[in-house]
This record gives sequence, structure tokens and C-alpha cells, in this order.
Amino acid sequence: MSTIRSARWVALSQGGRVAIQLVGLVVLARLLPATDYGLMAMATVVTNFALLLRDLGTAAAIIQKIDLREETKATVFWLNVMMGLLLSLALFVCAPLIARYFAAAELVPVLSMLSIALPLASSGAVHQALLERRSAFRELTCIEIGSSLAGLLAAIVAALSDAGVYSLVIQSILTAGVSSILLWIVSGWRPATLPSWRELHGLMGFSGNLTLFNFINYFSRNADGMIVGRYLGAAALGSYSLAYKLMLFPVQNVTLAASRALYPVLSRQQNTPEVMARLYLRTVSLIALVTAPLMVGLMVLREPFVRVVFGPGWPIVPEILAWLAPTGFIQSIVSSTGTVFMARSRTNVMAWLGTFNAVLTVTAFAVGAQFGVIGVAAFYFAANVLHAIPCLFFAMRTLETSPRLLLKAIVVPVASALLMGLGLVVLQELFSPLRVGDFTGLAMSFVAGGLMYGFLVVVVFRQDLADLRMFMSPAH
Repeated sequence: MSTIRSARWVALSQGGRVAIQLVGLVVLARLLPATDYGLMAMATVVTNFALLLRDLGTAAAIIQKIDLREETKATVFWLNVMMGLLLSLALFVCAPLIARYFAAAELVPVLSMLSIALPLASSGAVHQALLERRSAFRELTCIEIGSSLAGLLAAIVAALSDAGVYSLVIQSILTAGVSSILLWIVSGWRPATLPSWRELHGLMGFSGNLTLFNFINYFSRNADGMIVGRYLGAAALGSYSLAYKLMLFPVQNVTLAASRALYPVLSRQQNTPEVMARLYLRTVSLIALVTAPLMVGLMVLREPFVRVVFGPGWPIVPEILAWLAPTGFIQSIVSSTGTVFMARSRTNVMAWLGTFNAVLTVTAFAVGAQFGVIGVAAFYFAANVLHAIPCLFFAMRTLETSPRLLLKAIVVPVASALLMGLGLVVLQELFSPLRVGDFTGLAMSFVAGGLMYGFLVVVVFRQDLADLRMFMSPAH
């Protein structure tokens, strides 16, 4: 019940943020050119790296620890503050060098302004971890939706005032600032002691491997931006970045919701792997139940979807989505394994798997770039397939259960989504001679796909449907 309550609030938070992000993409994509999105994507490559380093994985340790001391909380807080300030200064000083790497002088003021967001975000990291530790996801939902909405409104006003790429910069700064202020107010915790080197040393066994994994994973997820931005230009990176954001929606907003709610619960059950396995497999089944039809539908309807939602200025995005949509489903499943490794303190396994993934991914991007931005997407898909196999195998081994049970948990959602996709292909062929407009055809396909998949859920997914009803019921 605790997991269900938490997941419901996290899903509401993620759903609200998805809606805000979609509105932002639809509105801002019509107000800003692809080059502005490309510049912001280049800057995001750097700021994501800085955010990765800010706490060295210690915030996750606050959630995982069974006994949490005041000294530990204070140590992690001051570490975050110090790292946030140092990284902000480093980003400001290194902005010209980074801009020279990307051959984009306009990047210097963008990075200089974004450096403000780093200490703002760092100051609230411990407060967020404490709220997640006690599964206070209702409060976190209000904070996350409120700060995201404030950032989006500011970005739209700035874009309408011809602020260009700085609209996106203002959005990032304001979102981080509002979020941290609200986290301080709601959590109620204040640092009462100085940092302890002994506490920090004790955290490094867990957090050191987690930081190594996050560091490696950063390069896996951002090497495309580095390579595409460097060799194919800002316009190509802008189109790729838009398609990549669509692909990441199920990972960020379905898998993340489930993982955030599941991690504190799995941590409390870390000494009973059979219970952990049962909870994890049910969660993965629900993730697949949602993400499989989303990604199949996006792949089949990618061309009318992009024309209707983003306008005619993104002609190459549907071709990129043909490869990134199935990649999104794979990542929605694989990304959930992090909760297993962290809850059982197997962050060393995460680090090794992350290294393997980084080698695969960077190689895929380097080779794919020789064939243009479509080649990057195609080789990225192949790398994700190769990475998924060992990652899922070791996750099941950590839970002391069989990989066959994982396949059993996802095979029916995948098969049903593929049948839905086949039905949508047939419908598109039927609509073609009728000269149905893009908006009408997309709306009809959306309704038809929902009905087809809904029928399959009712007929096949009896247990998953019961889980969904429990999830939605306000009584739990």
C-alpha cells in the first residue's frame, strides 16, 4: 500500500510535469528556431555533468540507509553546497573553452547564466532526499509541478519578448530556484552541525560506485549531443534533441515515477530478496503496460504527430523517431534496474554495467555520425539492445530470481502493443485514399489505438488491470 500511495503521487507529479513539458515543447517550438534548441542542448550537456558531480551520490545514500544520523545529513548538505558553488564558478570560467569546442560563440553567455542554477539546485538536494526517504511524495508533487509551471510561464513570456535561447535559460534558473525554496519550507530540516570527514568516508563505499556509474552514464547519455553538436551542427542537434526528448518521456515520466516510489520500499526490504523480486517484477509489468503502447504508437504515427504538434519546421524528426521510439521502450525497462542495485548496495555492479554501456554508446555515436543524424539514432538503438541483455540478467541475479520471470512480465504488453501498432498501420492505409487531414487522422488513430489496446488489456492483462485499479483507487 505504501508503494501504491507513493507511486500514485509520483505519477501525478510526473504527469503534471509531462503536461507542462508538452505545452512548453508545443508553444516554444513555434516561437524558437531549431538553432536555439541546439544551443540549449549543447549547454545542457555541460550542466548535466555539473549536476551529476554536485553530491557525489550521497543524496541516494540518505534514502538507502536504515539508520540515518544528523551528522550524515549535515555532511551531505554541506558537500552539496560546496560542490554547487565550485561547479558554478568552474562553468563560468570554462564557458569560452566549451563554446570553442562546439564552435558556437553564442554559447558563452548561455553557460554563464546557467551557472546560477547549479548552487540553487544543490541547496535543496538533501531536503528532497529526506522527503523521499519518508515517502512524502504528495508534498514533492506540489513542489515539482509548481516550480515547473513557474519556469514554463517565465520562458513563454521571455520568448514572446524575443529573448530567444535565453527563454530556455530563464526557465532552468527559475525552476531550480523555486524548487529549492519550496523544499526548504516544506521539509523543515535545517543543518545544525558542521560536516564530518568520518561520515563522508563512511558514505563513499556506497556513493563512490554510484558516482562512478552516474559519471559514466552521463557520457553515455550526452555523447550524442557532444558528437552531433560538434560535427553535424546546431540545426541537426536541435532536431535530434527534440526527438530525443519525445523518446525520453516514458523513461523520465513513467519509469522514474515507478522507480522513485519503489526505491525507498525496496531499501526497507533489502534483506528479503524474494519480496524485492515480487515488488520489482510487478512494477516492471506495469511500466511495460504503459510504455509499450506509447512507443509503438509514436513510432507508427510519428509523421502526422510531428506535423500536427510541432509544425512543418521539423522535417527530419520523424526519421529520427523511427529509431528512438523503440529505444525509449528498452530504456524504460532497463532504467528501472537501478533501484535493485542501489537497494541491495550493489552499486559496484552498476558501475561495471555503466562502463560497458558507455563503450557501446560512444562507439555507436562515433560510427553513426558518419551517416548523419539518422545514423546516430540507428546505432544508438543497436547499442541499447546490446546493453539491455547483461543489465537485466544481473538485476535478476541480484534479486536471486530467474530472468524468465522478467520476460514473462513484459512479453504480453509488448505483443499487445505490436498488435495495436499493426492495427494503426492498417488504419493509416485506409485513411490515405480518403484524404483525411493530419489532425483528423491523428485524432482518429489515437482513439482507435486506445480502444484496441484497451480491449487487449481487459482480455489479457487481468492482474495488471487489477494493479492499475488499486493504483487509481483513492481508498489506498
